[in-house]
Amino acid sequence: MATQGNHHQIDNIEFNVADIARSKAFYGQAFGWTFVDYGPAYTEFRDGRLAGGFTTDGPVRTGGPLVILYSSDLEATQRRVVDAGATVSKATFSFPGGRRFHFIDPDGYELAVWTADAAAG
Repeated sequence: MATQGNHHQIDNIEFNVADIARSKAFYGQAFGWTFVDYGPAYTEFRDGRLAGGFTTDGPVRTGGPLVILYSSDLEATQRRVVDAGATVSKATFSFPGGRRFHFIDPDGYELAVWTADAAAG
């Protein structure tokens, strides 16, 4: 996990989930994440930049910090998220510098996806 040079940067996010296979299927289909299994109760995920894990070692805890993912094509990402089984909880809205939407994953976690305004890039 943490290595020198990553001080004060997000290094790992861990989700307690009800079903690791279901979580892998959802995040793999929606975002193309890859996985490494470390026994029946823990799977590491990687999104190409950040690592985290899914575990069944504790109760599912909805809420908590809002994890925000970036997308260069917000509409296509929203279609993928919905097709993978999520529910959009907050429709796409604009804010200074970009747009985003929120969704609820199969375990009830709320996450968001944002994109920068073309003029801001």
